[in-house]
Amino acid sequence: MEKILFLAHTEDDGVLAKAALEALSGVIELRRQLTDATLAVGVIGGDVSTALSVVGGCGADAFYAVAGAEFAISRYASDAAACAAICRAAGATIVITPATARCNRVVPGVAQRLGGRIDTRVGGFNVNGAELRVQRGYYRQRMIATLTRAERPWFWTVDSGVFPKWEGAPVAVQAQAVEVTPGPEFTRTSVTGYKAPLSTAQTIRPDAKVLFVAGVGWTKKQADGQPHLDDAARTILGFLEKAGASLGSSKSLVDQSSDGHNVFSFMSHLNQVGQTGSTPRHPKGLSTCCHGEEPHVVGWRFVGERRAINLDPNCGWAQGKADVLYVADAFELVRKVTELL
Repeated sequence: MEKILFLAHTEDDGVLAKAALEALSGVIELRRQLTDATLAVGVIGGDVSTALSVVGGCGADAFYAVAGAEFAISRYASDAAACAAICRAAGATIVITPATARCNRVVPGVAQRLGGRIDTRVGGFNVNGAELRVQRGYYRQRMIATLTRAERPWFWTVDSGVFPKWEGAPVAVQAQAVEVTPGPEFTRTSVTGYKAPLSTAQTIRPDAKVLFVAGVGWTKKQADGQPHLDDAARTILGFLEKAGASLGSSKSLVDQSSDGHNVFSFMSHLNQVGQTGSTPRHPKGLSTCCHGEEPHVVGWRFVGERRAINLDPNCGWAQGKADVLYVADAFELVRKVTELL
């Protein structure tokens, strides 16, 4: 019999992130398919009462909590100790967490401490009789693999956007408090504050309705025989601001910075989509100045509606990979759309 543990952390405001509630939907579905499985919920944070009430109606058999000022912040030492303690208390054989930055950093170490195995960036699962399988993408190999493991405990980090957000009615629950004794390693790292860019400088927006992907064509010579990087930067940022879109990039564009070329200061490898980059899940996507070849399409496979702008009507996007292809100059078209917005 499998013992499933859903493990999550609270945010700064004491609630669970959207990614955590999405992962919870997947956990509930897994418990439904594994008819003889039990479900436990574990929450870590400064004050976990609100988060526990939000997930109280999920039908879990037990709730566990590690709370206190030491666990309100994201720190490897305290998070690893708390996660390991909850896993031991629950006797979990399958531990599922959302693929947040905090979980991605600590869960592999917890799996090592408990002698388990881990699969990150899980994008789905299926139950075939008594065999449980997970799916995850291998971007460099451009394939989706189906895996199963006999080793336990088995840890998963579940990608955001795979499952719908769980929206059950809040229910007050009594959680078992799991004691974690602070050790000297807790004080080895201290958080003195947060330093973040202005919201207008943020270009990666996972919840945006539109993904705007820029290709290396923005840096090439234009009709007058000259590149226009400043104009390209203003055009891209203007569209992002008016549309509230998230910014993606082709690998060839972000690689230019490592080759010493003058590229966009607001773009880094974090914006890369496809191949060894991310696989975003936005309702709509607009590719500009990209060829639309296989590495790009791999990263677009979860985007709902795909559109592209390219001067070449025979580009890769036109070969059945885009729902709509605009054969036009990206500079002119994006500027016009921004003006209309």
